[in-house]
Amino acid sequence: MTLEPGSADIVQLAWARRLGFDDGAFAAAAGERLTRADDAARAVQFVRLFGNSALTGPQWALDAAAGLADEELAQHVTLLTITRSHGGHGLGGAALFFADDLPLRQPSEELTVSHGNPEAFQLEAACPPDDVNEVGLSELEHRFTIMHVDDGRRAPVACAAYTEWEGILAHMGVLVAPEWRRRGVGSLAASIAAHEALASGLTLQWRAEVSNKGSLAIARSLGFTAGGIQTSVLLG
Repeated sequence: MTLEPGSADIVQLAWARRLGFDDGAFAAAAGERLTRADDAARAVQFVRLFGNSALTGPQWALDAAAGLADEELAQHVTLLTITRSHGGHGLGGAALFFADDLPLRQPSEELTVSHGNPEAFQLEAACPPDDVNEVGLSELEHRFTIMHVDDGRRAPVACAAYTEWEGILAHMGVLVAPEWRRRGVGSLAASIAAHEALASGLTLQWRAEVSNKGSLAIARSLGFTAGGIQTSVLLG
């Protein structure tokens, strides 16, 4: 699906606030890279959204990046290189997807969906730590966990969740139990959470590590539109 004309502006407004810029910063940049120096920052972050870009971090990092093109800064290895002497490490690159409407997915059978915390935490305990850290369910306020019921026993198989960014975006994440992957439950859970967020008047945001083929596939299958990339490194 395609975004409504004003949705890209909404996305850039939310990111401008999150990165510490004025509300209209992306619109006023006219294609020029936005920069904001923060010498107390513990990370260097590059974001490109719908053709506009921004870089935040200590002044020395901004100076080192001044002669580099956006395409270079979008590469995690570039940020690692310019921050090596300051202990740059971790995080990486993520594709950003957005949606202001999505087709409604209907389950083939009746589902049990939990909104509680214990079920989401139980699911995290059954998943690899790298997956748990990438999704960050504990940081996502609204959780929708699909439960599998067998002989009266209930077990979580997938959880989709979102939290509000700046009262504008629903930042989403999905975690699926390893034995239930490639069976459509992740997409179904994501559809449930997405429509709850849309009903609250939020624009949807999906962030997927560039190497996470499963997360990228879910975003595309649901109808999200690719809108940018976020590349970050931690310092020290």
